[in-house]
Amino acid sequence: MPQFDVHRNPNPATQGVFPLLLDVQSDLMSGLETCVVVPLRPTAALKERVIGTLMPIMEIEGTRYTMVTPQLAGIPRQQLGMKVAEVPHYRDAVIAALDLLITGI
Repeated sequence: MPQFDVHRNPNPATQGVFPLLLDVQSDLMSGLETCVVVPLRPTAALKERVIGTLMPIMEIEGTRYTMVTPQLAGIPRQQLGMKVAEVPHYRDAVIAALDLLITGI
């Protein structure tokens, strides 16, 4: 599962709010049984304020999604749903969001 692939969220408890998951884990860690994902939420459904760099917006399948970086999580790789997109063109925005979350800069 390559870094920056977007997958459907198969978890019935959370897929209504976060229909997509963005794999942000380095391809160098592909041998691990887990992966780090950031949920993507339709931007139109957000009630909270989008925090620029921390929560970049990306377009996937014609819909705008916000990367909800503060909800970063590790999940078993086998729990990733079907791949729906590849978004390496958002790499700089994704890395900036993760950097801000972890380092504060």
